[in-house]
Amino acid sequence: MAKYYMNTNSQANGDNEVHKEGCSHMPNSENQKYLGEFTKCQDAVAAAKQIDSDADGCFYCCKECHTS
Repeated sequence: MAKYYMNTNSQANGDNEVHKEGCSHMPNSENQKYLGEFTKCQDAVAAAKQIDSDADGCFYCCKECHTS
């Protein structure tokens, strides 16, 4: 299982990206919301969407969950 975090700063398109721990595009620590440990990014994004409906997977570390 991996640890996942949501960027609390929205991207230019309004998305709050979900990152897997260790991603080279992780936000600064003060902009990270810990989501928990998940076996797949789909579950992490679903948890993030409960906080912010505009959550989306990171293109780099959660490519299979990146939609916009």
